Amino acid sequence: MRNPATVALGLGLVGAVVATVLGLLTFGAQATVAPDHLPLAVAAPDDPALRQAANQVASHGGDAVDWTVTDPAHARDLLDDKDVYGILEIGRGPAITIVTSGAVNPQGTQVAQQVLTGAAQGLLGALAQPQPTIEVAPPKMATVHPVTTAGRTAPLAASALLWIAGLVGAMAFALLVVQRGRRPTTTARLTLVVSVSVLATGVVIGLLKLWDSSIPVSTEVVGFLLLTGVAFAAVQGALLRLLHLRAAAILGPMYLLAPAAAGTVPEMLDPAYRTLLWSWTPFRFSTEGLRSLLQGVSDAPDVRDGVLVLASMAVVGLVVLLWPVRGRPAAAPTEARELVGTTSAATPFSSGS
Repeated sequence: MRNPATVALGLGLVGAVVATVLGLLTFGAQATVAPDHLPLAVAAPDDPALRQAANQVASHGGDAVDWTVTDPAHARDLLDDKDVYGILEIGRGPAITIVTSGAVNPQGTQVAQQVLTGAAQGLLGALAQPQPTIEVAPPKMATVHPVTTAGRTAPLAASALLWIAGLVGAMAFALLVVQRGRRPTTTARLTLVVSVSVLATGVVIGLLKLWDSSIPVSTEVVGFLLLTGVAFAAVQGALLRLLHLRAAAILGPMYLLAPAAAGTVPEMLDPAYRTLLWSWTPFRFSTEGLRSLLQGVSDAPDVRDGVLVLASMAVVGLVVLLWPVRGRPAAAPTEARELVGTTSAATPFSSGS
């Protein structure tokens, strides 16, 4: 037996390594948040003076902001598609309106509003300089697809809860069935995926209505939640079938990465985290797709992307999970011991001969 002190030292080292990895992947992503080519729009009608003012705004910001100069109608389309996170509308008067959307990631909206407010104040000051006696009205605020506090929280919360429900169900199934020497049937595996997906979706819908009864739960929302639940449960079950309980070392930390990745817009992440973490995490597809559906923007590109990614996850996971294994089922531990004992007693070369 190894020296307990050596074991203790090794476990301390393992704990430090795990803390380092999780710290880099979770808190590190949040600690290095800063705007990097944040997509914003500055909109003005077909007026030479106003277009000149719009171009003047777009010339500032450096690498922190990526401005798009366009007309108000096209700017609203870009906002609905989440190609921009906010709009600075310049009208005659001059009148300036800051437009944001409840369908955009809350962090992206918050940062966009701060940048747009600073740009509006600077523009109003520049417009007032030639005629300082003219009183310039402060910028107005407008929100398309307004959202409540619960509506902002719901998409990420739903994704995390569906992941946790699938993880608990798959881990318990592995401990209570597979680890006891039983070989689960294809029907049993499929039943687990269906039951976890349906019941967890019902729980999520109930919580959404409990938090805010005004949250719209349409057929599209229910279908998207079900697809997310099936995709998560299928992938988790497939990994546990391939890696057994070792899969927990992958599935558990993925839950911890959800807020850092799905709760942040990519333009606020360090490029390294954007590539290594945000680019592949399934939570961002489920979170942003559900956010658009809850806000009535079902034709947004992230809904289509979410359906494609989640459906692919579900198909691959179900294929691995339900693929039949040929060969004689392994005997349960009790049956194996009885078989060995019977064979030993019947052999003529036993020690009692």
